[in-house]
Amino acid sequence: MTKLTQLTLTQAREGLAMGEFTSVELTEAYLKAMEEARALNAYVLETPDIALDMAKESDRRIASGDTGHLEGIPLGIKDMFATEGVRTTACSKILENFVPEYESSVTANLWRDGAVMLGKLNNDEFAMGSSNETSAFGPVVSPWRRDGDTTPIVPGGSSGGSAAAVAAFLCAGATGTDTGGSIRQPAAFTGTVGIKPTYGRCSRWGIVAFASSLDQAGPFARTVNDAALLLRSMAGYDPKDSTSVNRPVPDYEEAVGASIKGKKIGIPREYRVEGMADEIDTLWSDGAAWLKDAGAEIVDISLPHTHYALPAYYIVAPAEASSNLARYDGVRYGLRVPGRDVVEMYENTRAAGFGPEVRRRIMIGTYVLSAGYYDAYYLRAQKVRSLIKSDFDYVFSQGVDAVLTPATPSPAFGIGEKVKADPVEMYLNDVFTVTVNMAGLPGISVPAGLSADGLPLGLQLIGRPFEEETLFSLAEVIEEAAGRFPVEKLWWRR
Repeated sequence: MTKLTQLTLTQAREGLAMGEFTSVELTEAYLKAMEEARALNAYVLETPDIALDMAKESDRRIASGDTGHLEGIPLGIKDMFATEGVRTTACSKILENFVPEYESSVTANLWRDGAVMLGKLNNDEFAMGSSNETSAFGPVVSPWRRDGDTTPIVPGGSSGGSAAAVAAFLCAGATGTDTGGSIRQPAAFTGTVGIKPTYGRCSRWGIVAFASSLDQAGPFARTVNDAALLLRSMAGYDPKDSTSVNRPVPDYEEAVGASIKGKKIGIPREYRVEGMADEIDTLWSDGAAWLKDAGAEIVDISLPHTHYALPAYYIVAPAEASSNLARYDGVRYGLRVPGRDVVEMYENTRAAGFGPEVRRRIMIGTYVLSAGYYDAYYLRAQKVRSLIKSDFDYVFSQGVDAVLTPATPSPAFGIGEKVKADPVEMYLNDVFTVTVNMAGLPGISVPAGLSADGLPLGLQLIGRPFEEETLFSLAEVIEEAAGRFPVEKLWWRR
């Protein structure tokens, strides 16, 4: 039998249902794999006792025939999701040892459906980053390496721990959050599948806020079908979240394998950015050909305001971060650094608690919201955001069902290669993904090939609002044509 940890989530679910192994056996296999993979730094907190207790309960329910949608499946949880009684820090020193007394709605949905929590996964501090190098717990190391090179590679960010853990067989699936590409970019860098659903499809309640109008939860998985299974549990209306949309959650698995004949796929000319690697452009053409061979119609489209998406995003997101992070003051919870008076205590706490990237974004956000600059920066960025959404609305009104683009402008890079340089160079990693968040649309990254030096490359599909089923059916075509890209050399095991 295939090693338990190398089963896909779908295979593990079937094996549990058939009685081929128990949830405890599956969970123990993952816990052992996690112990052997600590060099990757994917987990910031392992919860073996909780995991085994949950697995035992799942085995009891399986024996009684009262099973949930994800019964007995071990998952990793990004450290942005509040987990009741389990430390949640957003990978920031300012929230060190914070233990919430409540459960996020997304994780509550997963436990409702029988999933098992293996632990909390590393991420960029407050989800601010594209490489998982800003975490207070240190960077995550990708399980991938360049051919013939042992240089540590980034897994992408901010959900780098989630992507690395799924790719390295340290969980059957994982949760992530996506504010400007933080699910799709790391999925592309690690050969995994990641979907950012439509804004409002998954509740934001209980997720540490970065930029509230952009944040959205979604799953990481090793296959398209696995991602569909996870999203079905994660999604749903939540009256505690005013932005949650009250509409039924489809059975996304039914869409996987559905015919795409007659679907119209748009190729936006503005996404052919200067400096994009030839292998990315070739992969993009291959993806279009695979979809065409499966019966889709490929059409050229224009999204004229794409060029303004990145600068607009890096005004809107820091502005909202500045507002959201004002609550971390050392008074109510988290880190407190004493001072002579309350003002100095605030200053000392925030200076010690926030890392350089978070401080940079807070300062940018505070500046663009300040008197005299609000209209020139923030208000103008919101107008640009409306134009970006209008571009997509027009394209979809012309019968386009989805848009195909690269997921990233390059393969993953080495740890330390960009973070110490001009931060704008790091921000450019989000050039293909931020438009999706600005417009509130669903987007999926699916592995589609390998770079010349053996690193994964992904393609992105962008869909109409609340039409994630279309994305799953299209992504499955690419997955079938390109094949899957599991990590083959488990070099980190001792």
